[in-house]
Amino acid sequence: MEPDDDLPVSRAPPPQRRGISYSQPLSRDVASARRAALRNHSLDDEHILPVSHSLNYPLHHDPTAGGPHAGYHPPLPPHQHHPSASYSSGSRRSGGGGASEGSMTLERAMSEYGGGSGTLPEFVGAGGGEGIFRVPLRAAMHPGRPPPLEVRPHPLRETQAGSFLRTLAAEPQRRQLWAGAESGIRVWALEEVFAEWGAGARRGDEESAPFREGVPAPPALCVAVDRANRLLWTGHKDGRIRSWRMDLDVAATAPAPPAAGAGDGGGSVGGSSHTGGNNNAPVFREALTWQAYGRTPVLSMVVTSYGEIWSGSEGGVIKAWPYDAIAKSLSLSPEERHMAALLVERAYIDLRNHCTVGNVCSLPASDVKHMLADHSRAKVWTVTSMTFALWDARTRELLKVFGMDGQVESAKLETPAMTEQPMEEEVNPKAKPSKKDKSQGSLNFFQKSRDALIGAADAVRRVATKGTFVEDNRRTGAVAQVMDGTIWSGCTNGAIIQWDGNGMRVQEFQHHTSSVQCIKALGERVWVGYASGTIQVMDAEGNILAGWTGHSCPVIRMAIGGSYIYTLAHHGGIRGWPLNSPGPLDDIIRTELSNRELSYTRMEKINIMVGSWNVAQGKASAESLRSWLGSVSSDVGLVVVGLQEVEMGAGFLAISAVKETVGLEGSANGQWWIDNIGKALDEGTSFYRVGSRQLAALLIAAWARKSLKPYVGDAEAAAVPCGLRRAIGNKGGVGLRIRVYDRKMCFVSNHFAAHLEAVSRRNADFDHIYRTMAFNKPHGSTSSATSVQLHRTVNVNGNQVEEVRPDLAEADMVVFLGDFNYRLHSITYDEARDMVSQRSFDWLREKDQLRAEMKAGKVFQGMREGIIKFPPTYKFQKHQPGLGGYDSGEKKRIPAWCDRVLYRDSRSVSVAECSLECPVVASITSYVACMEVTESDHKPVRCTFSVDIARVDELIRRQEYGEIIESNEKVRSLLQEACFVPETTVSISEITLENQENIVFQITNKCETSKAAFEILCDGQTIKKEDGTKSELLPRASFGFPLWLEVQPAIGLIKPGETVEITLHHEDFYTQEEFVDGIPQNWWCEDTRDKEAVLRINITGSSSTETKTHTINVQHRCPPSAAPPAILNPPAAAVPPNNVLASEGHSKRSSKKSQSKHREQQQQQDYPQFGSSEVHDLCRMRCP
Repeated sequence: MEPDDDLPVSRAPPPQRRGISYSQPLSRDVASARRAALRNHSLDDEHILPVSHSLNYPLHHDPTAGGPHAGYHPPLPPHQHHPSASYSSGSRRSGGGGASEGSMTLERAMSEYGGGSGTLPEFVGAGGGEGIFRVPLRAAMHPGRPPPLEVRPHPLRETQAGSFLRTLAAEPQRRQLWAGAESGIRVWALEEVFAEWGAGARRGDEESAPFREGVPAPPALCVAVDRANRLLWTGHKDGRIRSWRMDLDVAATAPAPPAAGAGDGGGSVGGSSHTGGNNNAPVFREALTWQAYGRTPVLSMVVTSYGEIWSGSEGGVIKAWPYDAIAKSLSLSPEERHMAALLVERAYIDLRNHCTVGNVCSLPASDVKHMLADHSRAKVWTVTSMTFALWDARTRELLKVFGMDGQVESAKLETPAMTEQPMEEEVNPKAKPSKKDKSQGSLNFFQKSRDALIGAADAVRRVATKGTFVEDNRRTGAVAQVMDGTIWSGCTNGAIIQWDGNGMRVQEFQHHTSSVQCIKALGERVWVGYASGTIQVMDAEGNILAGWTGHSCPVIRMAIGGSYIYTLAHHGGIRGWPLNSPGPLDDIIRTELSNRELSYTRMEKINIMVGSWNVAQGKASAESLRSWLGSVSSDVGLVVVGLQEVEMGAGFLAISAVKETVGLEGSANGQWWIDNIGKALDEGTSFYRVGSRQLAALLIAAWARKSLKPYVGDAEAAAVPCGLRRAIGNKGGVGLRIRVYDRKMCFVSNHFAAHLEAVSRRNADFDHIYRTMAFNKPHGSTSSATSVQLHRTVNVNGNQVEEVRPDLAEADMVVFLGDFNYRLHSITYDEARDMVSQRSFDWLREKDQLRAEMKAGKVFQGMREGIIKFPPTYKFQKHQPGLGGYDSGEKKRIPAWCDRVLYRDSRSVSVAECSLECPVVASITSYVACMEVTESDHKPVRCTFSVDIARVDELIRRQEYGEIIESNEKVRSLLQEACFVPETTVSISEITLENQENIVFQITNKCETSKAAFEILCDGQTIKKEDGTKSELLPRASFGFPLWLEVQPAIGLIKPGETVEITLHHEDFYTQEEFVDGIPQNWWCEDTRDKEAVLRINITGSSSTETKTHTINVQHRCPPSAAPPAILNPPAAAVPPNNVLASEGHSKRSSKKSQSKHREQQQQQDYPQFGSSEVHDLCRMRCP
């Protein structure tokens, strides 16, 4: 299970687990014994099970307890329920030794647990078992979703520099999964997805299924699959279009380049698709590449119903690439590659110029982000963020341009006017103050400082409000065609709009509040991926069937292959989900994988040091930093440092607040601290910096030992101001979220409200930070870096069941550090000094405000702190050593433990053992203050943790998944059932078309229980030669139709027992020989030879790409008297004027309509809208 995946919250605590060896994989022999001890009890039970030596496994959901998952998961074997609990004050791994009788619940207000050997006892706050303070549930298998096939587990972001995956496509017949990356193309052979790399896997892909890569290329932004010619077309950031052969053995002609980051533990690039782990396999080259755009990227691409490639770019530029020119180029030898590229480059048709009349274009000058081929009606949709354009795929005629509301757009889009902000009252900076003003200089200074802070806070709020308004605007994030012929567009607010084939709105519905990122359809099912990581399954009418959390970040692409739908997450992970999920297949695989948990569980151990210091705007000496951090860093793997009051002052705070609104952060002082702490830790030699974040006066930074680089990363930052009007960063929190051995750990540096009496404000500061801190989200996510909007999660049945918990609540370990400003209450200055001098810390702890508030469950609910055995760290006079340095000035501030470190791990009770159900178990080995450091009025503190981590070996679990599929007869039977294809009949097998006639035939669904999906393709056409023989059967791209044939509808759904009618129409075919730089070069020609097209009707179900086919031969016979229509004048575009440029956006075109009656019957479409030659041998064509 991916560590950041959220599980349904359960009240049931995990049981005591037996210790596991750290040096060897877990034995599989004890799996059955482990499962034999499953317990069955209510989710509302908050009692703690007694310590036992038996291997118990927690029940994640009780089917008898009702709720959203009731009846979905199979019942688990019963287990004896223990109403009481035993508690050991010894080590957490002491088993049952030293147990004392009695019961203990999570509602217990306060506990001090004795640590084992080398660990400190801990104080635990109350309220940790409720609401957002409940420990997140973890499990070997996620109980709230189908068990996925982990094709590529979530890689660390640091390993993916320059190679992030951004798009996905599948070729079902060849069982290949293709991904477009920032470094080019890679492909997985799905029949070997359960294999392993062997030695030398690329760093970050050690547990991925083996894949092969193409030669390095600029980032691939879009892909299109050409099944007919076994090609993958990709559009790239450099403006080029490339094609890749799916016959990898033929395409593999280049040696494998060295892996990225080879010096960092990386290996070779490619794995052989035959051996599953041959890292010396050669990479494959592109088959054809050409420059589609000069300076702009190829943002979108599609293969039309007639086999043409259309591409979209920035500024609304759309180009069509006739397939004949592409086919000619592909047929050339490798030595003629340059000639081939030049041939295609000059063969484009600039569709934007077709719509331009008098420098006014009907199309918006916005980026064409999406393109869709409507195969049902042979149309093309080009989509910007706010508008749609509908085209005829055959004639390339623009049919309409309309907005998201369905209203037809005007020919020219007006640029929205900028909203003016009201001017603030200005003050003349050169005005000289009067004597009266000078006498009130001190008051004016503070008043101006306050005004500056208020102004900055208001500016932050205005920008935040404006940003929210922009985010609320509905924009199109995805578009897809459903098998019933309707078009679905997904919006950034989570809404989905359903359109008919003519661009008319059918309905709008919404099942989620997060942005729609991708949509995919097969049969009567539609899958929708959201920015929240949620995946929903709907029927063709938009009714939700199921939903689950698929990934911890946006689901950016989907592809269907075999019996799985594959989802690509923003972080680069790829998962496969059975097409018939949720269902009985999921239950069996989940249970079987859970039974094998021990085989893929791995245990890790790491020491973490956390330090906090309020530096009072000062700087520390190298000796002080070494005393604080460097002296003990040799024994730790991860160091996290939080600082407060790095830099103060009204001007600095106001400027920092404004800089935050535009994404700027940090300061010279902050960078000084980061650099010098790095020197103290020997950064570059022993440690490397993981990440950092500064918010005005607050700073947090983390370093990890270089040997842990493969296991520590994915650092994400967040900041929450708690100062004036919750906008100024003098108070607040800054955080880092880091993946450590696939587990999420959050560290937050805080500075709460000051003054003895401000206890409630300090509690409110913690609550605000805990609830609203949202770590950096990828583009399209709903959360920002300073606040989070809580939505509701969706379970596998599609029901919204509970609010999404804050980011901090879903971490496996959370550490709060900083100047919390809690003071000692009900004590005088002299009494406190006396107790400190006598080292009576036990008595002083009873006066601690923080402990009292935690005991009452008002703050830091459920969090732990080591028992304090050092003097109060506040307040001291600077540069005065020893305990005599406490503040002795006029105010005589009472000494207090302001600087603290608190944490929470995965335990819901103190005695839980580390396991996949409780994956992070920490203990405090040291908690001290550095009293010898004198550069601030606070003393720095540090806390060292010993952390046990349980993680999943994804390679082993994937292999177990494959073994279950191979060996389990029930699973094999269900997979066979998923390949069911409804029985259908076709009314005709031979058709002859001539003289623009229509012929109708029927497809009947003989199945009485399931809908049948049909798709009509063209395997190619043959042409009758002069000697009476037929030419070779050659398909167009993606089995497109020849231009003389119209088929409607070409895809659709047939209800059980019903019949659908398909219309075939012959259309006169006129063509031009070629285009050069978007300009037609030749006169119109008519093909007068007999032709025969072979239509293939593919029938599929809804849970597999398995097909049954029917074949129809369609013949077209030209009458001997056929002649082309009269052309009174040649097209004006055939002779381009001198001022026409040959680059996109500049070439212009004009045409005159034919005046023949025959062309009027063809809806008076002007000739320049037709494509290039359908027939390769132009000398056999008759021209006027």
